[in-house]
Amino acid sequence: MAQILVVDDEIGIRELLSEILADEGHDVLLAEDAEAARRVRERLRPDLVLLDIWMPDTDGITLLKEWAASGQLGMPVIMMSGHGTIETAIEATRVGALDYLEKPIALQRLIATVRRALRQNEGTTAQGLSLATLGRALSLSELKKRLAQLAQTTAPVMLRGERGMQPELFARLLAAPGAPFVPGEGLLAEASSELLARATGGILFFPELSQLGRAEQKGLEFLLARADRHKSRVVTFSTVEAKTLVEKHGFDAEFVTRLSELVVRLPPLRSFAEDIPDFGARMLAQLVETRSCPPRRLNVAALNALRHHAWPGNLAELESVVKNLAYSALEEEIGLPDVERVLAAHASPAAPPELALDRPYREAREAFERIYFEHLLVRERGSMSRVAERSGLERTHLYRKLKALGLPVGRREEA
Repeated sequence: MAQILVVDDEIGIRELLSEILADEGHDVLLAEDAEAARRVRERLRPDLVLLDIWMPDTDGITLLKEWAASGQLGMPVIMMSGHGTIETAIEATRVGALDYLEKPIALQRLIATVRRALRQNEGTTAQGLSLATLGRALSLSELKKRLAQLAQTTAPVMLRGERGMQPELFARLLAAPGAPFVPGEGLLAEASSELLARATGGILFFPELSQLGRAEQKGLEFLLARADRHKSRVVTFSTVEAKTLVEKHGFDAEFVTRLSELVVRLPPLRSFAEDIPDFGARMLAQLVETRSCPPRRLNVAALNALRHHAWPGNLAELESVVKNLAYSALEEEIGLPDVERVLAAHASPAAPPELALDRPYREAREAFERIYFEHLLVRERGSMSRVAERSGLERTHLYRKLKALGLPVGRREEA
C-alpha cells in the first residue's frame, strides 16, 4: 500500500507503530532522530510521515520547518507527542503538519488518522516552485516587499521583464493566502463571466501580452471591464513596453493605459545571482519529489557554477539546465563537470544580441557593457582575475562596474 516513515527516538514506539502499520499492509521506514529522517527523506519520498516532536538532537517542529523551507514537504506529516499542548499542535499545523496525535496513541485513532491522511494525499501533486522563502539578494527581497505592498490594492498590474522570467511566480505574490489564482493563457478567445467567477477574490493572470491576437485582446478587454464586479484582479506580463504594444501589436492605447495602471519591472535572474543556487536546488528537489528522476543533489562546486553563469534565458533557462542535469547525471551527486557539460551543450552559437542604435548614448553604452561583461563572465567561467585581465580593468574597478550593471561578481578567490 503506502510507504510510511516513522520518526521517534523511543525504540519501543518505533517497533509498536511499525507492527501496527505493517499489519495494515504498509511498507514502514524507521528513523531514530532528525538526522536519520533527513537521510531517508533525501533518498525517498514517503507517502506519509509520523513525526515525534520531542527528540534529542533536533525537535520535530524544527525538522518540519526545514522540509517546508526546502520544498521537501510534499507528503502529509502527522505529529506525535506525549507532552503536547494546544499551542504546539497549532504551531505544527501552521507550519504544515496535517494532524496531531497525542501519546499514548489509541490504535483506532492511529489507523483512522493514517487512512485519512493517505486519502487526502491521493491525486495531489508536489508543490510548485515558490518565491516565499527565497530572496537573499537585495533586488529580489525589495521586489517581494513591493509586490506584498501592491497586494493590498486592487488596480490592474502589468509586470515587465525579459523573456524566460517565469512571471507567474511573481504574480502569485499579489494573491492573498488561499485566494484563487487563475492562469488565463489560452482562455481569452472564449472569455466569459465564468472565468471571472473562478477568480473571485483572487488573480486572473495573463503572460506575454505581445503574443495576443486581436480576438484575445478583445477577450482580455471584456474581462478587465468586469473584473471589479467579481472582485477579481487582472495581472499581466509583457516583455515590451506599453508604447510598443500599441504601435507594433495592435493594442488600443486606452486599453493599454488601463492594463498598466501599476507597472512593476522584474529584475533579470543575473541581478539576484545570490539566489540562483537556491532556485537550482529547489527545481531539482521538485523533480526528485515528483519522482521524475532518481535521487539527485547538487554539490557546492555545481551550485557555484550555476551562480556564476550569466543566464540570458533567465529562470526558464535555469530550469532547462537543471532538468538536463537531473536526467543525464550518472551519479546521485551532481558536480562541476556535470554542470560544465550541460552548460556547454546549452550554449548557442548564435550571434550576440543586437544593440538598439536608436537609444541615447548613455543607454547604448550601458547595453553594450552589459553584453560585453556577460560574455566575458561566461567565457572565463566566473574567474574575476581572468575577466579583469581580458577587459584590461583593475579588479576593484571591475567589481564596481559589474555591480552597477547588475551582473553577478565572479570567483574572487582566484588569482
